[in-house]
Amino acid sequence: MKRWEINHGENVILVENRAARESLYVNGELQDETIGLANQQRLWGKLPSGEIIKVSIGGVWAVHCRIFVDNKLVLSE
Repeated sequence: MKRWEINHGENVILVENRAARESLYVNGELQDETIGLANQQRLWGKLPSGEIIKVSIGGVWAVHCRIFVDNKLVLSE
């Protein structure tokens, strides 16, 4: 399992990647989840302020994660 966590203002955005499952949590609440095998997945969520969260997870040899808040890159690993 791989995890990415970022604080955005007073909010905590957490992305988890497990075998055949990716999950997006905002402040501890599940907002989106994908199940199944794929080279790339997209997750969507929303902060309490209304800002939209978009997550891209993918890779062949290593798993990479990018988190965008209102189309601005806030994490790239």
